[in-house]
Amino acid sequence: MPQIYFLCTGNSCRSQMAEGFAKKILGPNWRVASAGIETHGLNPNAVKVMAEKNIDISHNQSKLINSSYLNSSDLVITLCGDARDRCPVTPPSVKKEHWPLQDPAQAQGSDQEILDVFRQVRDEIEQRVLDLNQRINNK
Repeated sequence: MPQIYFLCTGNSCRSQMAEGFAKKILGPNWRVASAGIETHGLNPNAVKVMAEKNIDISHNQSKLINSSYLNSSDLVITLCGDARDRCPVTPPSVKKEHWPLQDPAQAQGSDQEILDVFRQVRDEIEQRVLDLNQRINNK
């Protein structure tokens, strides 16, 4: 079974949303996980905006990178420069991609403005996972 790993700094927003979309879009034929260089806890705004897409990530937990999962993955996707730069070395068999996404946890403004940033990042992640699925299925 092919395996994908989404990595971010704190495994609280972007990588969690990517994991949720990948599980839904790639389906049961893929093993999907996410992790961080650090653990920052699951961001409640990420849970809220994913629920708007009928994807429940409320039971997810912020996790540190698991080196055995990392090294056995077919594809590792980093969602921020910090994760890309600090990701442990992987074997040549592991394909890597980098999706440079804004950190919604850094958004400032009213609650509505912050949620709008989360939605924007969520929608970009959804489109990238859809594009990834298209590439996989066209091989």
